Amino acid sequence: MSRNAEPLAALFAAARAAQMNAYAPYSRFKVGAAVRTPGGAVFSGGNVENAAYPEGVCAETSAISAMALAGERRIVEICVVGDGDALCTPCGGCRQRIREFADARTTIHVAGPDGVRKTFTLADLLPESFGPGHLPA
Repeated sequence: MSRNAEPLAALFAAARAAQMNAYAPYSRFKVGAAVRTPGGAVFSGGNVENAAYPEGVCAETSAISAMALAGERRIVEICVVGDGDALCTPCGGCRQRIREFADARTTIHVAGPDGVRKTFTLADLLPESFGPGHLPA
């Protein structure tokens, strides 16, 4: 495995482990996500549904929340894992949450159980986005 592939493999493994522990009794569609910070720390999360469906929490939101609670404020790379044939890209709300802690060049890997299927930048998924820099200091 190349040196560049090692961090992605660890990010995928963290997202996949989170997917396995996701709580999705209503949709039966488990999603896992993992974010990496500039210092190399990895935070993961899974979707969590509840009986007031669809008032659940997305995997990306769970991972971002864990990162923020640890005092981290920047995302440099993300991996999202979902099942099925279609790409499991972040929803619109999660794209905006990612934007809060990332920039247009941030890498977002979309994966299935067997590995990464496609890689995007945040600019690909959320072009011309509104973010913290648009607000007065």
